[in-house]
Amino acid sequence: MKEINANQLIAQMKIMQSQAATSPSTSFQLNAPAHGFGNVLANALNEVNEYSANAEQLLKRFDMGDKSVSLAEVMVSLQKSSLSFQALTQVRNRLVSAYQDIMNMPL
Repeated sequence: MKEINANQLIAQMKIMQSQAATSPSTSFQLNAPAHGFGNVLANALNEVNEYSANAEQLLKRFDMGDKSVSLAEVMVSLQKSSLSFQALTQVRNRLVSAYQDIMNMPL
């Protein structure tokens, strides 16, 4: 499974935030709280990545014949990984859609 680069995503978001804050058409200052959207999104990305890594590790251990790992444990871990990735994908799709709607608004 492909790893998601949270640092790159956060860097892009910070660039967009600084561009929006310095834009002459903006009449307000963007004040990001300590637990802002970027931090929440980065934490969600990290959590999805952890679920995926845990599922892969359990699957490898089961394949290697580790008796302490049950098939049920592996299947539950794989489902958690899959569901968390699907949820994150849906959030991303909604964000992209909202961004496109905002960009298509007349000035």
